[in-house]
Amino acid sequence: MPKKRSGGGLSPTQQAAKFLGVSVLAGAVLAGIALPAVGALGLTAKGSVESFDELPANLKTPPLSQRTSILDAEGGQIATVYSRDRTVVNLKDISPYMQKAIVAIEDSRYYQHGAVDLKGILRALNKNAQSGGVSQGASTLTQQYVKNVFVEEAGDDPTKVAQATQQTLGRKIKELKYAIQVEEELGKKKILENYLNITFFGEQAYGVEAAAERYFSKHAKDLNLQESALLAGIVQSPTRYDPVNDEAEATKRRNTVLQRMADMGDISQAEADKAGKTPLGLNPSKPKNGCITAVKGAGFFCDYVREVFLNDPVFGKTKEARAKVWNQGGLTIRTTLDPQAQESAQASIKDHVYKSDDVATAATIVEPGTGRILAMGQSRPYGFRKHETQINLSVDQSAGGGAGYQTGSTFKPIVAAAALEGGTPATQSYSSPYAMAYPSPVSICDGKEWRTDPNNPAKLTNENTEEHGPYSMKQATAKSVNTYYVQLISDIGICPVVDMAKKMGVERADGGKMQQAPSIALGTQEMSPLTMANAYATFASRGMYCTPVAIESITQTVGSQKKSLAVPKSTCSRAMSEKTADTVSTLLKGVVEDGTGQQAGLGSRPSAGKTGTTDNRYAAWFVGYTPNMAGAVWVGDPTHKRRMVNISIGGTWNAKVYGGQVPGPIWRDMMSGALDGKPVEDFNLVDIPDGDKGKGHGHGHDDGNNGDNGGNANGGLLGGLTDGGTDGGNTDGGTFPTPTFSIPSNLFQGQNGGNANGNGGRRG
Repeated sequence: MPKKRSGGGLSPTQQAAKFLGVSVLAGAVLAGIALPAVGALGLTAKGSVESFDELPANLKTPPLSQRTSILDAEGGQIATVYSRDRTVVNLKDISPYMQKAIVAIEDSRYYQHGAVDLKGILRALNKNAQSGGVSQGASTLTQQYVKNVFVEEAGDDPTKVAQATQQTLGRKIKELKYAIQVEEELGKKKILENYLNITFFGEQAYGVEAAAERYFSKHAKDLNLQESALLAGIVQSPTRYDPVNDEAEATKRRNTVLQRMADMGDISQAEADKAGKTPLGLNPSKPKNGCITAVKGAGFFCDYVREVFLNDPVFGKTKEARAKVWNQGGLTIRTTLDPQAQESAQASIKDHVYKSDDVATAATIVEPGTGRILAMGQSRPYGFRKHETQINLSVDQSAGGGAGYQTGSTFKPIVAAAALEGGTPATQSYSSPYAMAYPSPVSICDGKEWRTDPNNPAKLTNENTEEHGPYSMKQATAKSVNTYYVQLISDIGICPVVDMAKKMGVERADGGKMQQAPSIALGTQEMSPLTMANAYATFASRGMYCTPVAIESITQTVGSQKKSLAVPKSTCSRAMSEKTADTVSTLLKGVVEDGTGQQAGLGSRPSAGKTGTTDNRYAAWFVGYTPNMAGAVWVGDPTHKRRMVNISIGGTWNAKVYGGQVPGPIWRDMMSGALDGKPVEDFNLVDIPDGDKGKGHGHGHDDGNNGDNGGNANGGLLGGLTDGGTDGGNTDGGTFPTPTFSIPSNLFQGQNGGNANGNGGRRG
């Protein structure tokens, strides 16, 4: 509040301010701005006083925006992000040379005058009158600080910035009144400290600490005489005196500061002369702002953390409120990222898929029972150049990802879990013929039914003609038998599967509803790798689903004060019984040991998982887990255009890509490194008698019906729900099958042309 005398009148300082408001402001001679005559402004002395009195008495100083540090689970730095690269430091942590240099060149009478330097104004008036223009200013350091506060408050809004810096008498009046207030409340040393922390030094550096790091790769407290003079000289015009881009101009300006310091008695003339002969001595550090600078390939995880912060109500009720906190910065965010797991994931990705390949891969690891995201990487780096992308291929569209990818046969364990939870025995067998029509009708949610066209029933097939039942659930899972799982979902109904998927956090990556047709058993819906990794973590944690989390803790620094912010916590709920989860683990252990996922095995460490390959080989998957980690690997073309046939991936030629062939080894190497040194844990297996269910034929391959030469299998551009043609064979009908029936509208669920669903995920 303004200080008043006991009689209610203004203090001497305020009386002086009012006098200046009349004589100086009304005379339009403030701070080196050239203004027309008072009459032209229409401004009288009386009007100036009234305007001055009407201004609010308190300057609202916003917290200075600072850099935010994003750390891994062990405290290692992943990246720094900021709207202003600034680290606030105390005056004692700023070199005395720097303090003297900035005062000498910006306001040499700083310690002799108050908020306004009347002598300086008169000197500037005389100089400007002689030159016929504006050759010298008279703003004090305190006034400059106030102006910087206005600019800081404007943030990145160009309109507000323009208003904060406009050369008008009104702004100068406002600046003066607040300068008087600041002088009274803070004192000279605190104003100097604040000024050195707020002002812009060019090259994205705000504040002297960031400037010292940017130009000299050292702390502000360690700046020597010539370095301090250089930085002090930049402030007047950061572009003109930028030493990185114009060394000669910056040197002249530095030497001007040195001479000014000598004139003021801060240093001797000999010291000034000696320092002026030295080179600039730059040792610049590259600005490291944003997730593009993240280490260990964690740029997309960094971006995911940002998306979580900007979208979770825990950090603010509105998106605007959350963005304000993020842009203000000063946050230290410790995340769940495990450096060992992240390094292993990125190394495996690099070994198996090149960033220049026609297709990409994305991989995610989650900790069962906690939802903690341990690793997230992809083959196409975070960036803007060729073979780089800003799209996080591991997450949902709402979190900065794409529309997702069909999961193929990796969805089958969810069908199995729904059936087991509903009472279907693990010994259940079906005829599982090589080819069959989709059963109809099949119950769906809300008491409704799905039906196919009785005149042109949709059909599906297994991998090859040798593959026919009867099969038990154990055999059908190991061999990824399509007809078994369609018979199973037709028996139990689609709604239990949709409900189980929801309990396991399985949702479409584009945010759409899970579409209800028997073909979902074959993985026709598009999901993200994070979704699938976390879903399988439910099996690993014996039926407990935990929402994924990326942030462990956040500390916010405002000025010299630190406080902890609330962060989103994982919420865990039981998705299925322990017996169901253990049974699924037993089934999926068989996939790795004797089925389509053998190339993904971890040797002596128990593991379980499922392969998946989609229609026309637009995507291939391996999703698996141990009791202490769950991971998902997807390989494919994010644009759903390049089929993975006759293709080189990671320098290896592939006639056809299978889920166990390319994603499987990526998963194996990723998990081996991530688990190195971790306890070897086993599953709680259940006994699933084979009985006489071993009559099925065929070896089971993870390429399903996805051949290339026509045939009577499903697939093609219509998502594998049509008959592929009339020529013999065990393929998916090729790229352009000849349909022999019309597709029911409630069967067609594809979202991206050729990778629409139907016969679906193929094998594995």
